[in-house]
Amino acid sequence: MPHATQHADVATAELDSALRGGPFHVALRAAIAARGLPLQRVQHHLSRRGVKVGVTSLSYWQQGARRPQRPESLRAVRALEEILQLPEESLIRLLAESDEHVADRRAPGRSHRSLVAASGALDRLLADFGIPRDGGLHTLGHHERVRIGARRELAECESHHIVRAHRDGVDRYVAVHRGDPGSAPERMTVHALENCRTGRVRRHHDTGVLAAELLFDTRLRAGDTFLFRYAVEDGTAGVSREYVRAAGSPGGQYALQVCFDSGAVPVRCHRFTQHSAAAPRGGRQELPLRGRHHSVHLVEPRVRPGYLGIAWDWE
Repeated sequence: MPHATQHADVATAELDSALRGGPFHVALRAAIAARGLPLQRVQHHLSRRGVKVGVTSLSYWQQGARRPQRPESLRAVRALEEILQLPEESLIRLLAESDEHVADRRAPGRSHRSLVAASGALDRLLADFGIPRDGGLHTLGHHERVRIGARRELAECESHHIVRAHRDGVDRYVAVHRGDPGSAPERMTVHALENCRTGRVRRHHDTGVLAAELLFDTRLRAGDTFLFRYAVEDGTAGVSREYVRAAGSPGGQYALQVCFDSGAVPVRCHRFTQHSAAAPRGGRQELPLRGRHHSVHLVEPRVRPGYLGIAWDWE
């Protein structure tokens, strides 16, 4: 009996250490060992909670051969925290940190943690406006022009929207801009350029998110179309390496153009897609920099939920 108690104490100590420092697969393996559950039993508990994950996947996760990425898999991770009697968000936090390290090795892109944090901050800002997330509008077309300045900074983003109202009485749109890491939303400026004027502006410093209400001079009826244009003057962060646009619902055509200052031209550029914050990036395609205008672009005929963007390397 003392030997069993000593073994349990060691397992608990290993679990505590793994939960503090990770990585995710080590913490998961330690948690399963500390509870003394075979993987088949863990799978059974997940199934009772309506989460379907195979024993093979669980084995891969605790070995570090694969990481949970799909929405169903992330549901499973949250359920595992409950099944294995772990603190809430303990495994999810380690998984986010793991994804961040992988992203850092792969490319200087947005990490899972930063995307999730920005999404949460945006939800809070939109709730403050008291209007639905889509605002009663469907996007038919969105042309976004991003300007990278002489200091390699994200200097400005200009957007031209074509929308259609799907309910009566729509008279505004909430524009969202997210600056690069280290940006200062309180120093950004919103410019209403065409067919709109600036209303309330909300900012979230920690994530660099700015949300601005653009007021129309008319109330749209269901089925009406409308065009408007605005820009966000940024330039508050350091070196920019990518621009990402998040889409929460299907939409129309999206075009992204990134223009570089003649004194700050990158060596290569590529487009990419990402199905969710936790998913790996895919759809990589090189974008050649041609001509004297030093710009690249992408065109997506129909936007799907997820992330779409352009990244570039300076040297």
